[in-house]
Amino acid sequence: MKRLLPWCIALATSPIVLASLIANPVHGEDWPHWMGPTRDNVWNVANPPKSFAPGSLKATWTAPVAGGYSGPAVVGNRVYVTDFVTNGNAKVDNFGRRPLQGTERVLCLDDSDGKVIWSKEYSVTYAISYPAGPRCTPVVDGDKLYTLGAEGDLYCFEAATGNVVWSKKLKDSYKTNSALWGYSAHPLIDGDHLITLAGGEGSQCVCLNKKTGKEVWKFGTASEQGYSTPTIINAGGTRQLILPNPDAINSVDPATGKLFWTLPYDATNGSIIMAPVQVGKYLFVGGYSDKNLLIELNDKAPTAKQVWRNEAKKAISPVNVQPMAIGDIIYGMDQSGEMIAFQVETGERLWETSKPIGRRPLGSGTAFIVRSGELFYLFNELGEIIIAKMTPKGYEEISREKIINATNNAFGREVVWCAPAFANGAIYVRNDEKLVRVPLTSAK
Repeated sequence: MKRLLPWCIALATSPIVLASLIANPVHGEDWPHWMGPTRDNVWNVANPPKSFAPGSLKATWTAPVAGGYSGPAVVGNRVYVTDFVTNGNAKVDNFGRRPLQGTERVLCLDDSDGKVIWSKEYSVTYAISYPAGPRCTPVVDGDKLYTLGAEGDLYCFEAATGNVVWSKKLKDSYKTNSALWGYSAHPLIDGDHLITLAGGEGSQCVCLNKKTGKEVWKFGTASEQGYSTPTIINAGGTRQLILPNPDAINSVDPATGKLFWTLPYDATNGSIIMAPVQVGKYLFVGGYSDKNLLIELNDKAPTAKQVWRNEAKKAISPVNVQPMAIGDIIYGMDQSGEMIAFQVETGERLWETSKPIGRRPLGSGTAFIVRSGELFYLFNELGEIIIAKMTPKGYEEISREKIINATNNAFGREVVWCAPAFANGAIYVRNDEKLVRVPLTSAK
């Protein structure tokens, strides 16, 4: 068996409109959940840095945290992050499910100094591979905060105080087990609903009332729940919720859970991780073991058909990193550890390079992709931030600076596999020891 990673670990809605709250004021540069305000990894900043002078990036504060793959969320002057505290060995790089007891925590930090404003914790026993900590970025929606732990502990908090509004243990509620790499699909807020993968018979995905936690609808049964974040697209004049699982790519009505269409998928070891990427009339999905699938969406009705599947040396097979589309080109990290650009309709690779990680490709090499204007900001598994240009013609690196140490391990090397947040002119990123805030917009 080939070795996989857990990033499911970290691996299309309108911008969140925040309610009036002192702790969470309206701010144009928030990062309220996975992939930023509009779930597209676009950093909305007026003066993005064009280069870094050597040694110019210094943290304004450092906050101690424990283990985790979950990225931070930043809204106004509050930073939210989750972690896992244990006395056991959490740096286990294998397929095992050895029980590991500990405590998952939710931390709210003051953005001015990194001090803890409030924290909540609950006991949990991990029985997952790569048990360093939770995978899902917190979700801030108005005056509420939602978190999902690695073993399916779903919470709704008052964002200002940390008071629990409601909670649900997904494994107990839906009589299921966690996937091999834990609950890793980031919950999606859609109007009054919270949509999340759950697992179990008839409940691969569930929709809950975000105010009460009461079930609204549930959908699907799969061999395992998978790791792909629920994603809403518009096609055929219809809002469609796309739900990949290890056995199929499904499209359902986000209001009711009613099935629109389905196409088969055969994920290796249950590894369906990336959220689907829509490019015009096409929808791309890929995954471990050189899997790739291009779907054509009907522009008249909510139906779809396969264009091509599992084409050798075409497209990409993402694992840790969500790809990004610009025009009809998708840029993303392949399981080989190479950054690749490919043309969507044909799958033709335009170029590939291992430069974001190093001189040679590293299996499952990781560099998270964020864009601001014509520039890309990559955070790689070495703890470095890179400014680069990526076009259909190639990859051009401009600056590179290390901002945090790699403290976890995978495939015999040290890594940091945590998606960053970009807000308030800074990058926020964590490892298994600390979370740092590093200003960027003052860099020249």
